[in-house]
Amino acid sequence: MHNFTPRRVKGFTLIELMITVAIIGIIAAIAYPSYQNSVIKSNRTQAQACILEAAQFMERFYTLNARYDQQRGTNPPVAVALNLNCINEINRNYALGLVAANLTANTYSLRATPVANSTQANDRCGSLTLNHQGLKGVINGNGATVAECW
Repeated sequence: MHNFTPRRVKGFTLIELMITVAIIGIIAAIAYPSYQNSVIKSNRTQAQACILEAAQFMERFYTLNARYDQQRGTNPPVAVALNLNCINEINRNYALGLVAANLTANTYSLRATPVANSTQANDRCGSLTLNHQGLKGVINGNGATVAECW
């Protein structure tokens, strides 16, 4: 007669595996949207820094030339301001530019517009603006206020 003793099986049961997968799914469903919001806020902060850098350039140009628009014999501020290093950092998510209609000898307006099909396309703040008076704004903000976006 053989005496059979039950062997201990090593490994996971299907129930244990399914519970683990369910827990990972729940954690991922909570964590991923939070991560996306953090990425959007980070990209928006980069755009804010770049728009402020461009505004500083415009103010330096005004200090030297007593005007924001191009004067004979000087480089146009539009071309120089939009050649800043920060633009290379944000160009996947934002297009930074001077609003041509608002560029005069005494006024300017800068706008950072989210690029279509980028992470920022879903940003509820829309386009960020800054003018010669330092007034910040939001265009197409889907109900977001300036305080929330800046």
